[in-house]
Amino acid sequence: MTAALRVEGVSHAFGKVQALNGVSLTVEQGQFVALLGVNGAGKSTLFSLITRLYDNISGSIEVCGHDVRRQPGPALARMGVVFQSRSLDMSLTIRQNLRYHAALHGIGRREAVERGDRVLERVGLLDKGGAKVATLSGGQVRRAEIARALMHDPTLLLLDEATVGLDVRSRADVVDTVRALADSGEVGILWATHLFDEVRTDDPVVLLHKGEVLAHGTAAAIAGVQTLSDRFLELTGVDEREIAA
Repeated sequence: MTAALRVEGVSHAFGKVQALNGVSLTVEQGQFVALLGVNGAGKSTLFSLITRLYDNISGSIEVCGHDVRRQPGPALARMGVVFQSRSLDMSLTIRQNLRYHAALHGIGRREAVERGDRVLERVGLLDKGGAKVATLSGGQVRRAEIARALMHDPTLLLLDEATVGLDVRSRADVVDTVRALADSGEVGILWATHLFDEVRTDDPVVLLHKGEVLAHGTAAAIAGVQTLSDRFLELTGVDEREIAA
């Protein structure tokens, strides 16, 4: 089975500032992979390269076997994205936002309505479809953004710090929603976060720091006999508890 995402030896610089240096990672279909790193590690830069907001000139990025530079159309069509910044139209209802997104992907109105109800049920918002986004809680907005990202049936779902600004309960709800999508086997997940408590011991983890992959494997394998926070401190000199406070 072709990987949902394959990144090989990707580097990127902003002038003299090296944002990424030889980054490689793989997300299989049906897999939840945590991209773990503090702010400034390069997570958002990597997402921008995968989604073609930036162009990569070093290394390769493939989505479901499609090179994002040579075959951007098919590659982008196979991915759904939830960026850190909110991007729904707050004055519209959830269903109106979903139909607009569907139209951008060439999905007709009748099919968009059917898909909309299906994805809203998957994220636990079927009863909120007629509500304006402005009336929703932060966690509900995030789940609505996930629903929008699923409207065109992607094989890869990218989420960049999707729980930032949410309370503990809302964070847990969003993470559980995304994990359930991976468990379905239909979509591979790349979950970028700086919050260590969102990572389970058996999760595949890519530890990114200052643009380089310092470690990859399951969280348990990376941590060894230590906690993941202590192992991160040992590798980077950064105390996770300080940045998470």
